Amino acid sequence: MLMMMAEAQSRVLLLTMMISFTIVSANNGVFSVKYKYAGLQRSLSDLKAHDDQRQLRILAGVDLPLGGIGRPDILGLYYAKIGIGTPTKDYYVQVDTGSDIMWVNCIQCRECPKTSSLGIDLTLYNINESDTGKLVPCDQEFCYEINGGQLPGCTANMSCPYLEIYGDGSSTAGYFVKDVVQYARVSGDLKTTAANGSVIFGCGARQSGDLGSSNEEALDGILGFGKSNSSMISQLAVTGKVKKIFAHCLDGTNGGGIFVIGHVVQPKVNMTPLIPNQPHYNVNMTAVQVGHEFLSLPTDVFEAGDRKGAIIDSGTTLAYLPEMVYKPLVSKIISQQPDLKVHTVRDEYTCFQYSDSLDDGFPNVTFHFENSVILKVYPHEYLFPFEGLWCIGWQNSGVQSRDRRNMTLLGDLVLSNKLVLYDLENQAIGWTEYNCSSSIQVQDERTGTVHLVGYHYINSARSLNVQWAMLLLLLLSTLLLSLVC
Repeated sequence: MLMMMAEAQSRVLLLTMMISFTIVSANNGVFSVKYKYAGLQRSLSDLKAHDDQRQLRILAGVDLPLGGIGRPDILGLYYAKIGIGTPTKDYYVQVDTGSDIMWVNCIQCRECPKTSSLGIDLTLYNINESDTGKLVPCDQEFCYEINGGQLPGCTANMSCPYLEIYGDGSSTAGYFVKDVVQYARVSGDLKTTAANGSVIFGCGARQSGDLGSSNEEALDGILGFGKSNSSMISQLAVTGKVKKIFAHCLDGTNGGGIFVIGHVVQPKVNMTPLIPNQPHYNVNMTAVQVGHEFLSLPTDVFEAGDRKGAIIDSGTTLAYLPEMVYKPLVSKIISQQPDLKVHTVRDEYTCFQYSDSLDDGFPNVTFHFENSVILKVYPHEYLFPFEGLWCIGWQNSGVQSRDRRNMTLLGDLVLSNKLVLYDLENQAIGWTEYNCSSSIQVQDERTGTVHLVGYHYINSARSLNVQWAMLLLLLLSTLLLSLVC
């Protein structure tokens, strides 16, 4: 996630936090993941607001079962259920490839949400209720690294603070703790066994904006899968428990999908190198093809300031392209059907009526990357329904605010229905079209054994309650019938 504050000001706020927090005493595996807004209809303004906030906040074998659905007309984020502490308690956290640290709301937090409309039970982490929970002091190496050196006034008997301030005005602040995170280790074909590892994460004591108590669709925190050493996957890799390789396959049709940490051997994936010295998963895009025609583009079109290349981010719903790409792309799409009556919805979405086959009537869009890697997006993927119209999911980043102007950002619109592999060991990323409702093969690095990891979908508390209600109704009906007979 992008911190939008000068370093000096951040350190002043961190010192203020430290004063507040001194009262606090100093392999392969599987997680369960669900789409945040599964089954909920969202407006186009909600959709854009989500991506606006997302872009301001990006920074940034374990089997992580997925749930939910990534259709643009529904909007949402994928989230996972993980276990923390001893005895373990369940927490629902946003799965975020664009940020690094993991954090959850803590018992001291007064501004944290207490309930969620997503049908899940929120839990506040309490270090005193975990036999394995420990505070991270200011003199620990992790604290030096995360803050870029020693914080003035941060002494050995104080808890190491963290602070993230985002461009949308939301923020999270607290202190770091170390505790056991529970996950499912792949142990056989479609089988897992319980495993755990110690991870340093943020204990959120103050939240504001979209992360505060006013957020109805709240989660317990964020699980960062970014590139830095502070991410959970990096911490587990240092201990030898996992490799710094993970993959996801987001099912854009049925919802849910596959999320795994480990060496994926099937399907095979073509890889393109990550651009060095970039905080996100940036790759070199070389061309854009619409149908059989390539767009005529300047060579530096995918560079905006210090940002280089295209950002791959599963936490973003749509896809954002520089104005020099967006305008000719949309023009070529619409020109395929000269009789279309195009409408502009909400002053930003290009929509039209169309009743025939989308894939027959409109062109595929293919992005080309270094190493001859391509990413093909079909019309039924980049067009989404809204109030009887079909709307184009491509967005013009040229009209975004200064920090995001002409950014190339590829979200779920293009990533769904593909196995996307992040190989931090070799600094590369790749993808291939795949049926995300099926299974993939992951190799055990120690034994060389290959196991199947399958599709998952987490049932929320709401759906479970509905199931129990239906079961109870069936039992009552059966009882009444037996009495009548």
